[in-house]
Amino acid sequence: MKKSFAILGMGRFGQYLTRELADNGADVLIADSDREIIDQFAGIVSYAVVADLSSPESIGAIGLGGVDVVVVAMGSSLEASIMCVMVAKELGVPNVIAKAASERMGEILKRVGADEIIYPEKESALQTAYRLQSEIILDYYNLGKDIFIITMKPKAEWIGKSLLELKLRNRYRINIVALRGPDGKLNVSIDPARPLSADEKLLVIGETRDLDKLRD
Repeated sequence: MKKSFAILGMGRFGQYLTRELADNGADVLIADSDREIIDQFAGIVSYAVVADLSSPESIGAIGLGGVDVVVVAMGSSLEASIMCVMVAKELGVPNVIAKAASERMGEILKRVGADEIIYPEKESALQTAYRLQSEIILDYYNLGKDIFIITMKPKAEWIGKSLLELKLRNRYRINIVALRGPDGKLNVSIDPARPLSADEKLLVIGETRDLDKLRD
């Protein structure tokens, strides 16, 4: 059974998130005070509502009660974000995720009921920093406070050797969860005896404290 999502606030972050979810076939409800933006996205989502997201009455009328995940995407408006988080939790939404522009804003939203806080600008900066510092790390994401997942090229000394030979879990405390070939296809059924090639990419998960071991 697929999850249903509500995106409250259709700034750039909300728009990107809406497109990604809709492209993947998710059931998406969007709300914003800007009718032009709502009309623009109405054709790709299940529900599109023009609403004043600083008003508890307006938020309550959107229909969040049966939604699995609400994303409060207005990182620049603390008052509206607080209202959206509080009303969503009062309506019984099990997972409310809020975008925050600062650590202080994140702390406040957590206190009023947000289950998770995201900092898009901070995450983007971290991802860019790791890519700039390494020739082999292509993408970087935090999974919680202490876990990372990255896409990386094989280190030069890994090419031509199998995962069995490399013993990466012992040497680097990492797990290879998938390989992406030159055709872009993701393979999760990895043959540990097959040698790695230079033109494939590795999807790696591990603890943040061990990330520096992978830098070339």
